[in-house]
Amino acid sequence: MTKQDLIEKVAMEIGVSKKKAGDAINTILDSIKLSLEKGEKVTLVGFGTFSIVKRAARTGVNPATGAKINIPATKVAKFKPGKKLKEAVK
Repeated sequence: MTKQDLIEKVAMEIGVSKKKAGDAINTILDSIKLSLEKGEKVTLVGFGTFSIVKRAARTGVNPATGAKINIPATKVAKFKPGKKLKEAVK
């Protein structure tokens, strides 16, 4: 399912225009992004939790040349599915 498919589904389910559904979905996604940028967790009960985790610096290998490269430390977004979501996709 793409973002556009999701917008169409939401618009149809709640009986609003695609524009309003798109605005609502974009607002939700922007709110999640802003919270993660601040270092906050976002928990959607029954769905899951979005959080930021730190990855340590490490040494990797360039697969084309075999040369060792240094990969710097970074932060990445992580999603942990909630219990209801896990049960739904069994």
